[in-house]
Amino acid sequence: MHYTSNFILTPILLWLLICGQQTAAHGGVAFDDDVCKLNIGFLQAHFTVYQPLASASEEFCEDIPDATKSVFVMDYLHDFLKQMPVDFRIIKDTHNFGIFAKWDDIVGLGNDQIEADTVFYYPPVIQSDGALTVEYDFQEVGGYIGIVNAQHPTQEKTYHAVFFFQVGGSDWGYISLFIALVVLAQGVYWFSSRRRSISTG
Repeated sequence: MHYTSNFILTPILLWLLICGQQTAAHGGVAFDDDVCKLNIGFLQAHFTVYQPLASASEEFCEDIPDATKSVFVMDYLHDFLKQMPVDFRIIKDTHNFGIFAKWDDIVGLGNDQIEADTVFYYPPVIQSDGALTVEYDFQEVGGYIGIVNAQHPTQEKTYHAVFFFQVGGSDWGYISLFIALVVLAQGVYWFSSRRRSISTG
């Protein structure tokens, strides 16, 4: 029975670890040395969101608390990005990709669906000063996906960043699932321990 409980608990705990890591890094955005960084292929930018009307100068990494005017700032951490046309798109997460959204998911939607889901698009621009700033006034709370494309200046290559974020509070869906699985794991362990104590008693 001891081996059976380990057999059940091990995959659950591994899944919880993977899920926790995914939750901490929503796709292309991750914390590194307490700094929020956007991964655009092998390139990086310091990523910050502000809501000046609601939160003054408070900084947000991904999830933002209110459906209001929001300012997205990307400070390039690689000089190579200063040579690239970079665009920024925000789409509604109508297909519920959530924190697991990736570039293949976006491609799979097709151009027509991407256009239909788009709430904001900032066309490609070269920022030689290394800072891209865009503004969008959110009208609805809910899940959104940010998409950044950086075009190589001389080759037919484009680097992408895809990240989910919640407007109007955190997305509790995965947290609820996380808590439920923790409770399940504890229950399985307690039940198996009790069975062992009865059988040995």
